[in-house]
Formats: sequence, structure tokens, C-alpha cells
Amino acid sequence: MFESLTERLSATLGNLTGKAKLTDENIQDTLREVRMALLEADVALPVVKTFIDQVRDQAVGQEVTRSLSPGQVFVKIVNDELVRTIGEGESALNLTTQPPAVILMAGLQGAGKTTTAAKLALWLKKRDKKNVMVVSTDVYRPAAIEQLKTLANEADVRFFESDISQKPVDIAKAALDGAR
Repeated sequence: MFESLTERLSATLGNLTGKAKLTDENIQDTLREVRMALLEADVALPVVKTFIDQVRDQAVGQEVTRSLSPGQVFVKIVNDELVRTIGEGESALNLTTQPPAVILMAGLQGAGKTTTAAKLALWLKKRDKKNVMVVSTDVYRPAAIEQLKTLANEADVRFFESDISQKPVDIAKAALDGAR
């Protein structure tokens, strides 16, 4: 999401060059690109609308100092609002449940779920001294199972075997039983 947003902002910030003040008219194209980048990153429409409104409210009428370009001022406003929207600071992962705690990774193909699952497993093992087990229910991409197995071995966490002939729900149930 951030890479797409950066590319889109870079492409449209030239429209703001030489402006002494940010106005609704001169930020309209850039806001459209921000909106599209967020929607393409699967950010919920109500969140996008609120985000765009907040950025517009902060940007319109903003004076541009000589030391900064209008684009830099706008990028700072977008950045500050992203931090506020996504959340400032660090929030703890709440695993206070009757073990085993289940974390489901879901997302688009190629989004990094498998790698993130392995990184999260390693992090929980090292930081919280958790006994972690990972399982892949992605029977539609057989390489995901092998990839997670390899990453689990590298992280020295338990891997629950599964194969493409099984149904994802059956794999999940068996893994849950195996974790108990």
C-alpha cells in the first residue's frame, strides 16, 4: 500500500509546485490518487472517505513556507494522518485465551501471508517464549505448504503437515487438535 501511495503521490505532486497555499482545487488530483491507492490496497471505503476528508480539512488553506515545497507540506499532512488512522504507538498482541490461541492469516495472493506467518511465529517464540505451531491450509497453491514448512524449519517452530488433497477446514481442525 505504501509503495503504491508513494508512486502516486510522486506522480501528482508536481501539480502543487509554485503554490503559496494549498487549495481544494490544487490538491484535488493528488487526493484522487491517494484515494485510489488506498482503495486498491483494500482499505475499507468508509475509512478512505474519512481519511481523505481529514487530509483535505488539514491541507486546504495551509500556508506553504519558503523552506518547504507545497508537495512536502502535503506529504507531511498525509503521513501524519496515516499514522493517526493506522494507530500511533505499539499495541500488544493479546493472546490471553485458553491455549491454543489461533491467528488466521488471510489476504490476496502474493501479499506475503506465508512469510509474515513465519516471521510472526519466530517473533512469538523469541519474544514471548510461546510454543508456536504453523499450518498452511492453502491447498490451491501447493508451493505455499512447502514454503511455510521451510520457513518453519528455519525459525525452529513446529509445522503441521498438510497436503493439497485435504480440505482447508479439515486441515485447520486437525491442526487445532494437534496443537492441543
